[in-house]
Amino acid sequence: MVAIRNAVVLVTGGQRGLGAALVEEVLRRGAKKVYVTARNPKPDSRESVVTQALEVRSAQAISDLAQIATDVTIVINNAGTVVPEPLLTGGFDGVAEQFDVNVYGPLRVAKAFAPILAANGGGAIVNMLSVLSWLSGGGAYGASKAAMWSLSNSLRDELMSQNTQVLGVHAAFIDTDMAAAFPVPKTPPAVAAARIIDALEAGAAEALIDDETVAAKAALSGPVDNLRVSLPV
Repeated sequence: MVAIRNAVVLVTGGQRGLGAALVEEVLRRGAKKVYVTARNPKPDSRESVVTQALEVRSAQAISDLAQIATDVTIVINNAGTVVPEPLLTGGFDGVAEQFDVNVYGPLRVAKAFAPILAANGGGAIVNMLSVLSWLSGGGAYGASKAAMWSLSNSLRDELMSQNTQVLGVHAAFIDTDMAAAFPVPKTPPAVAAARIIDALEAGAAEALIDDETVAAKAALSGPVDNLRVSLPV
C-alpha cells in the first residue's frame, strides 16, 4: 500500500487524456514531484512537474530517463496506442506497433524502474489495461491488453519480494481522444483517475473502473461465447 502524499510519480503519456487527469489527481493528493512524459512534450509551468521526452519503444530512451528520475516511487504506465483494424485483414505493422507500445513498452519501463523503486522503499507500478483484456472483438489492441494483463500478474509475483505493489487497471471507454470514434457512454477522465488512485492507495491488485468492466470480469467463469464485444474494427 502506498501513499500519494510526498510521492514522486512517473506518468508516461501524461500530457493528454487519462494521463493528464492522473497527473492532476496525484498533484491534488499531494505528490511531491511528477515526471510527465510524451513523445513530444509541451512545456509545463507547474513547479512540481518535470516534463521529459520519451518513446516507450526505445530501451535506450527509457534507460536515459531512469538515470534522471532516480527518486521515483510510483510508476504509472499509461502510454498506449490503438490501431482499429481486424487481425486478419489489417496490416501486420499495426499489430506489431500495438504490442511494442502496449506490452513491451510497459515491460521496458518496469525493468528499468524496478531497481529504483526497490532502492526507494518498494513503491508501486500501475499498468493501464482494458476491459478488452477479457473480451474478444478488439483486434490487436485487445490482444495486446490481454498480454499486458498476464504480464502484470507475473510482475506482481516477481516484485512482491521488494515490496512493490502492481496495480492493473481495467476500464471500458474513457472520454479521451483514443475513444473518440466510439459512440458509446464513456467515463470522464477525472473520474477514472480518482478511482485509479483510490485503488492504488487502498493497496489493490486490480481496479475495475466501470460497470461494464465489472460485468466482463464476472463473465470470465462462464462460457467463452459470453466474452464478446462488437467494435468497429
